[in-house]
Amino acid sequence: MLLLKDKNAVIYGGGGAIGGAVARVFAREGARVFVAGRTRAKLDAVARDIDLEGGTVETARVDVLDQEAVEKHAAAVAASAGGIDIALNAVSVMHDQGTSLADLTLDEFMRPIDGFLRALFNTSKAVAPHMGRERPGVILTLSEPGSKLAVGGILGHAVSAAGKEAFSRILAAELAPAGIRVIGIRPHAVADAPAAGSYTKDLFRPTAEAAGQSVQEFLEGGLAQGTLLKRLPSLSEIAETAAFLASDRAGVVTGTTVNLSGGALVD
Repeated sequence: MLLLKDKNAVIYGGGGAIGGAVARVFAREGARVFVAGRTRAKLDAVARDIDLEGGTVETARVDVLDQEAVEKHAAAVAASAGGIDIALNAVSVMHDQGTSLADLTLDEFMRPIDGFLRALFNTSKAVAPHMGRERPGVILTLSEPGSKLAVGGILGHAVSAAGKEAFSRILAAELAPAGIRVIGIRPHAVADAPAAGSYTKDLFRPTAEAAGQSVQEFLEGGLAQGTLLKRLPSLSEIAETAAFLASDRAGVVTGTTVNLSGGALVD
């Protein structure tokens, strides 16, 4: 039985490493997938993979920081598909990690906070009117272990991650009466994301080079060792979990963040 048969799913950042992985699994599980993002080539690559597997996919160039553009796109999807059942915000924002307060600028501090939360607000506000009521809806969000960790050098990153989790929790309370579930997913750095074109390759390069390591060595020998399982999540594991959480089988899950960090942080 397909987990997402006849569901309409919008994935923002659908050309990225996580967004693309989720789009492929959603399509495999029977969803009609709408992938949106800024880079046409990346969106087309995901669409080709889905087409080859016999899935149903449509692409659109959308800047999630443009509220009007996001709302127009969501309305068009709902009009053509008959509604929106699932939405995932997998948009990435390049930001600073490793700089302490003394050397951090206000712009560097605010970049992930403004970028990630603006994107989350715009996409959630756009899809919510087209979800719920007679057919349940699900909004999935992504955060990071920085939302809970007490370590130096990640001020902007940590505040943005904590903000995303708080946003999801409060939004779940607001939208529950309409039959819309809101669930956060908290993966750690993703083991195979850099090879899949993730921006994290550039994000982690300075720290890895300072330690005399490649990015992959930094991930597997450094970050992975800080988890209980001594390994980082894979794109496949994140995508498969997202499909389950978006399905009716997880129909009582809302207002929470699911920890997929391999045990980097235990709530």
